[in-house]
Amino acid sequence: MSLNIEKGNRKRIVIVGGGFGGLRLANKLKGTDYQVILIDKNNYHQFPPLIYQVASAGMEASSISFPFRKNFQHQKNFYYRMAELRAIFPEKKLIQTSIGKVEYDYLVLAAGTTSNFFGNRNVEHEAMPMKTVDEAMGLQNAILSNIERAITCATKLEQQELLNVVIVGGGATGVEIAGVLSEMKRTILPHDYHDLDPSLMNIYLIEAGNRLLSAMSPESSAAVEKYLRQMGVNILLNKMVTDYQDHKVMLADGSSISTRTFIWVSGVAGQPVGNLNPEHLGRGRRIRVDTFNRVIGLDDVFCIGDQCLVEGDPEYPNGHPQLAQPAIQQGSNLANNFRRMLKGKELKPFCYKNLGAMATVGRNKAVAEFARIKMKGFWAWLMWLIVHLRSILGVRNKVVVLLNWVWNYFNYNQSLRMIFYPKKAAEIIEREEREARTHWGEDLINNEKPKEEKNIGA
Repeated sequence: MSLNIEKGNRKRIVIVGGGFGGLRLANKLKGTDYQVILIDKNNYHQFPPLIYQVASAGMEASSISFPFRKNFQHQKNFYYRMAELRAIFPEKKLIQTSIGKVEYDYLVLAAGTTSNFFGNRNVEHEAMPMKTVDEAMGLQNAILSNIERAITCATKLEQQELLNVVIVGGGATGVEIAGVLSEMKRTILPHDYHDLDPSLMNIYLIEAGNRLLSAMSPESSAAVEKYLRQMGVNILLNKMVTDYQDHKVMLADGSSISTRTFIWVSGVAGQPVGNLNPEHLGRGRRIRVDTFNRVIGLDDVFCIGDQCLVEGDPEYPNGHPQLAQPAIQQGSNLANNFRRMLKGKELKPFCYKNLGAMATVGRNKAVAEFARIKMKGFWAWLMWLIVHLRSILGVRNKVVVLLNWVWNYFNYNQSLRMIFYPKKAAEIIEREEREARTHWGEDLINNEKPKEEKNIGA
């Protein structure tokens, strides 16, 4: 396989990852004299802040996703390829992907993060993460099918395991999924499952630290904890999960919670990059970069977004928050620097402007912090809606999400609670198996020069 893109005389920028940072960078390079290639394993951009609503069957996956090719329809000298990064060879200015090799003049790593299980292989195998739309849809199926099974199971023990939900991680994602499942328990179960006692459904939120939302102020943490407890969520602070065995979440203090819905949203780690020397990695497997987002020790290789760790910023010695805004701002700054390179101008360092943080736990319940302003309750919730609605790609998606929210505000009785198990075609399965068997280093070890790709058009 090959990318089939002729390099030509233009400088080539290869962007790996179409998240907030990669997408902003690619958009900002429109009209420049660069050839831009965007590589992502999905053919769409996804909106992570609303993934939890897909997991709870409150929103269609298509409403928070937008195809890359649609976004870049009229952008010249831009190419998209659906592929995965296998390895990087900076000394050759070359990367290996699942569909072939590609040379670059500048490489930008913007692949984001993956769930961090802190080396616990058993938890990694058993728990359900919620980082992507795919994972959210899988979690949605698991929650709904477990409720269906609870109605027909033979024993009370099995029924309780099926109805108990354990969420590990007290960050924004954890409190949001706990809140929306609590509302589901209160509003959906009595109507859809009238022969099931809703009180049997227990939602547990476990946090290893001493408060929820540790990245926000103690006041916001206390407000969110109060909201969730009022909604019936069982909050366990200063509790560490050590294992999952026999449908039980095991805690460090020796206690356990029976469940077959084990959700893991406790921490993230940078996406791994094959053949990247460990000396380039910092805390949380994030790639160490300077204030220009250039990977320290590598020429013409940059990294932005959650995957990078900017060194040299005294206000953020442990790296910038792994949120949308740092990624977007880094993408914009790097695009401007690429434009400056063309003109031979001096690069400008990245300076993060903190626009605040927010989290919601249900209707009329949210917290928001902007500089010195702290909000909670209805106005924070309304601000949360406005900010997230503005950030979604596509007019249709904005309208659909807005209508969903309006409908949900007055009536929770949506008809989105279907269980789908998509079946892959044999051709797709075989192709994925072939790509998985690709030995990314063999021909490079033999110093084989990559073949020039052919031009098949934008």
